[in-house]
Amino acid sequence: MSDKASSPKKSPKSPSSGASEVVLHDAGHWAALAQDEQDEDTDSSLGVDTESSTASMTSSILNYRTIKGRTYHSERGNAEYWASNDAQQNEAMDIIHHFLVLTLDGKLHLAPLKDDIKSVLDVGTGTGIWAIDFADEHPQAEVIGTDISPIQPSWVPPNVKFEIEDCTQPWTFSPDSFDFIYMRYLYGSISDWSALFQEAFRSCKPGGWVESFEASPCLESDDDTVKEGSAMSEWGKFFIEGGKRLGRTFTILDDDLQKQGMEDAGFADIQTRDFKLPIGSWPKDPKMQEIGNFAFAAMDQDLEGFVLYMASVVLGWSQDEVTVYCSQLRRELRSGKYHPYCRLRLVYGRKPETPTASLAARKCARLQPPLSVHLSVNEQWNGPGWLPPDIRVGIVFVNLTHPPDGVVCFLHKITDILLKQLVPLQSV
Repeated sequence: MSDKASSPKKSPKSPSSGASEVVLHDAGHWAALAQDEQDEDTDSSLGVDTESSTASMTSSILNYRTIKGRTYHSERGNAEYWASNDAQQNEAMDIIHHFLVLTLDGKLHLAPLKDDIKSVLDVGTGTGIWAIDFADEHPQAEVIGTDISPIQPSWVPPNVKFEIEDCTQPWTFSPDSFDFIYMRYLYGSISDWSALFQEAFRSCKPGGWVESFEASPCLESDDDTVKEGSAMSEWGKFFIEGGKRLGRTFTILDDDLQKQGMEDAGFADIQTRDFKLPIGSWPKDPKMQEIGNFAFAAMDQDLEGFVLYMASVVLGWSQDEVTVYCSQLRRELRSGKYHPYCRLRLVYGRKPETPTASLAARKCARLQPPLSVHLSVNEQWNGPGWLPPDIRVGIVFVNLTHPPDGVVCFLHKITDILLKQLVPLQSV
């Protein structure tokens, strides 16, 4: 793939925000903003030649693309990922791992796993640091990390192995293979989040767990220090617009794709946790300040590695525009005048033990239009709904009751248009 990009196809299931097209500022805006601030600090991002991988590889997997001196994943298959995969970016990714673990109070996950867990899958493993840490904590478990780039280390615990796999394609694992499936920071790389969680559901063992940890691309502030027109405010718009053009959304949190995807796939006991991730040392709370320092370090380590592909290949920026924007953003981050944070969301759910229970949950969750019924204790409700054609065309008759214990029960049946008969699914 050359530096010039072809127009990517939009995923038919990519969510649409309904907003008008975002207008991004050009390099002149950032140069003028820097001049207005009369910032005399020297910016290390100006005139720095970034490292690139020039090794000659025989494998197509290792034949990385080079864009503006930075390496990116191979053109093999249909995979698209917007961040560099060279050493400079990988160091930033390892810092990200550290502050995410700090955010969870030193934990690698929140799903309530059994002590004797045997098989674990880390989807989009990146440098492999999460898989390695998990394997160290659980020596009895076999941990597999998958990614589109083989950038993981060779010296790893004996219970870890890494495989090349594009998680946006049908997974190669057998059904019911894993006790725990973990995925983190996949934003901007997934064309169909529902399909992703369906593959996770198929590959997860009954009773197993799937956990997803994602971030919003937008930098926000509670005290209005991140103002419209700043490089910080442009950061989120930049990635959201690029994701739209790629057909791979960044608005995971705003569109609630994690919980929605798990519900549609059939997971139960779904739990959601939201966090604020500060950028910089501005928080007064010592824990949040430490997290903010590492978050700042990750961004400051390689702003260009985060920005370059999306800017040059997708949005058509010149190298000068990328340099000027990154210079202004780094200047704002280092100034101490801003109090930015981004939102994080962790969602985990369990695959039910019985196939009928998971089938019922999946069918009921995807009724069109969705059901919204308010019931009093002991009240019953009956009504029809339509299933979408991709599941099975038919009418669903739903009977809801509200028992005294407060748990709504349902019984529904499908009229199969082809067989012309009622098929009972599940009574919960």
